[in-house]
Amino acid sequence: MTAPATSLVNAEKISKSFGIRPLLDEVSLGVQAGQRIGVVGLNGGGKTTLLELLAGISEPDSGRVSQVGGLRMAVVTQRGELPVGATVGDVVLGPLGVAEHEWAGDVRIRGVLTGLHIDRLGLDQTVDALSGGERRRVALAAALVQDLDLIMLDEPTNHLDVEGVQWLADHLVSRRSALVVVTHDRWFLDTVAGRTWEVHGGRVDEYEGGYNDWVFARAERSRLADVAEERRQNLARKELAWLRRGPQARTSKPRYRVEAAERLIADVPPPRDSVALASFARRRLGKVVIELEDATVRAPDDVPVVEDLTWRLAPGERIGLVGVNGSGKTTLLRALAGAVDVRPGKRVVGQTVSLGWLRQELDDLPISMRVIEAVQEVAGRVMLGDKEISAGQLAERLGFAPARQQTPIADLSGGERRRLQLTRVLMAEPNVLLLDEPTNDLDIDTLQQLEDLLDSWAGTLVVISHDRYLIERICDSTWALFGDGALTNLPGGIEQYLQIRATMGDPVSVGRGGATGATPVMTTAAPGRDSAAERDAQKSMKRLERRIAKLDVRAGELHEQLAAAASDTGRLRDLDAELTGVVAEKETAEMEWLELADEWG
Repeated sequence: MTAPATSLVNAEKISKSFGIRPLLDEVSLGVQAGQRIGVVGLNGGGKTTLLELLAGISEPDSGRVSQVGGLRMAVVTQRGELPVGATVGDVVLGPLGVAEHEWAGDVRIRGVLTGLHIDRLGLDQTVDALSGGERRRVALAAALVQDLDLIMLDEPTNHLDVEGVQWLADHLVSRRSALVVVTHDRWFLDTVAGRTWEVHGGRVDEYEGGYNDWVFARAERSRLADVAEERRQNLARKELAWLRRGPQARTSKPRYRVEAAERLIADVPPPRDSVALASFARRRLGKVVIELEDATVRAPDDVPVVEDLTWRLAPGERIGLVGVNGSGKTTLLRALAGAVDVRPGKRVVGQTVSLGWLRQELDDLPISMRVIEAVQEVAGRVMLGDKEISAGQLAERLGFAPARQQTPIADLSGGERRRLQLTRVLMAEPNVLLLDEPTNDLDIDTLQQLEDLLDSWAGTLVVISHDRYLIERICDSTWALFGDGALTNLPGGIEQYLQIRATMGDPVSVGRGGATGATPVMTTAAPGRDSAAERDAQKSMKRLERRIAKLDVRAGELHEQLAAAASDTGRLRDLDAELTGVVAEKETAEMEWLELADEWG
């Protein structure tokens, strides 16, 4: 007979309000030993409040929170408060109360220092001189080096790159500690959480599993109760269609839940019609979008990010740009936008290009205006796909209820300002979108709305994001900066990026040596390898790259011909058969390239 799990924290009928708005209304729940719980919900819905109540940072208006005696717990909030004048070593290692040789000999502690790059900051560095992201990593490391019963984290993946998010997920899964984590990172949530709490309308609904299980269960609940409005149901159904058609790992759910989801999505079209969107994008954009030719792009400290780069963005192309923090992703995006010079080399922009650029900074908003005024300042109505919607409708889709649209911008939170910034960019009807960390401060519902908008948006897209799920969902190709002066295409996507980074160790400083141009990364022969065989392998990889490029061109031509032959059934059938063959041949070539890269890359 299995012993009952130890209850670490219990909340009994807790309520909390700010003003007249109840965030939590008689909520009862608990955290058991070893549980890993993800907390999701709209921004401002009460997630952080719930975390702070359970941690004892704040008190409920009514009800009670109890913790087991002797509980060893650490809480990392978004506040980033560190002792003034303390060093990194004081904050991270001081609470352990052990000598240097003791913690230096502890594999777990060394792993945390390395995984969060604390060792690069320097243990003697004062925390006062650190950036906001560095302070968050120091606070996170101070919690993770301890042997704890319970860890509570509020948005821990903010300021981490894709590789850092992967490390943190692996670390948390490997621990015996219980975990309560507020996060909007869906890949992270699905990886670490065995249970999900959804905070909404003063309630907390509990679900088994992570993000994908939550999506299935929430959609099933809405379908059975028939209470969700049509817009929300359509969005949930489209999200389910994406999940169901994704990798098999996403669908290892209880059979009854999968069957319910299949009934729900039986009549849902693909997330986006790539042929139609590509054709529409070509009509709006023409053949030339943005091109960098023989370009060298330099970071603000004059260190090269890329050298001798030729990169041509195609109409309708959707690119995800990844790399470690500091590798130059934002600088390269600024070069595409024309805000950074490319010398030597040149930047060519098509005559029909209308550029929309979402920057990380929030300094381009008219603070004196209200939300709806700021949106209408750009345009009153906008075409998204084949539908025209008003400024108010777009603002509502991105999380601004009609009443909230009258709020002065000065009174908005950081997340709301980010949503407003995105709304204004989309209202300008750009046909080229450059998005720099668009998911920062966005809740999961808003992320789903953003993805739904981008599914039907025809144009060229380049997005920088640490949100692995977003990249996999809206992008058709992935490119990476490894700090070697090159822009590297990754046919295997984020998974291939992480595999390559795992073989590299510490990131190469931006601009240090390496190959140039948009070519896959090649490493020198390792000891004991057959150098002649490796040369042959690299020649084969180059041959495959040329073949893949030609097949890409042919596929694009066939897409154009398909669009032009819409009324000729026989011609359509022949073109579709040829396109199927081209796509299959390209996939075979890409797999051969990946196999060679795994062995010799």
